[in-house]
Amino acid sequence: MNTLLIIGAGGFARETAQAVRDAGEVTLLGHLDDNRALHGTDVDGLPVLGGTDLVHDLPDADVVICVGNPRDYGARARLVRRLDLPEDRYATVVHPTAAVSATSRVGPGSVLLAHCALTAAVRVGAHVAVMPHTVLTHDDVVEDFATVASGVCLGGGVRLATGSYVGSGALVREGTTVGAWSQIGMGSTVLGDVPPGEVWVGSPARRLREAAAPALDELALRAMGGPHA
Repeated sequence: MNTLLIIGAGGFARETAQAVRDAGEVTLLGHLDDNRALHGTDVDGLPVLGGTDLVHDLPDADVVICVGNPRDYGARARLVRRLDLPEDRYATVVHPTAAVSATSRVGPGSVLLAHCALTAAVRVGAHVAVMPHTVLTHDDVVEDFATVASGVCLGGGVRLATGSYVGSGALVREGTTVGAWSQIGMGSTVLGDVPPGEVWVGSPARRLREAAAPALDELALRAMGGPHA
């Protein structure tokens, strides 16, 4: 039986751990987190073993990175670069209630939580977070490091570019692109393309402001052709 380390010990990491328990096919070793105050504690019965660099001392364990929040949704990308693990170390976690069609594909390090649906020919990249009760419909493309929060519905042929964040309950019209490292506010209705590095909110969604510094840093790295750009 495979073993798994979960990097992070916050809400997303806890939900991922529960998805792994519900699937019952992998042995959870514990969490790794750089918050020293958590070391030696238990989170929902799973130990926090130490900092993230401990992953290199446990080379036989698979890994999934479960960090990031609306204020800093570039955290997964930064950790992937820093840890510099081979792609085959990364597990893909799919909750047993998720509906993933035979024509859909999910990349390494990605997590699909409870009751999400990938209907037909959906492409999900690496290190993507897909939260509960989301619907990704035909021909959607969700690129690396994107986050799709709970209750999001994407129309057909939508593209969520690298690192984009779509907030809870948002609706995205068919054929629309959300630009790299942009953020869509919760409950928004996206009717047209969103440029890279911007925050859009409302129904219909409109530009609110430029994205926060962590996302803009990732966008700048992408423009320079940096690693994981």
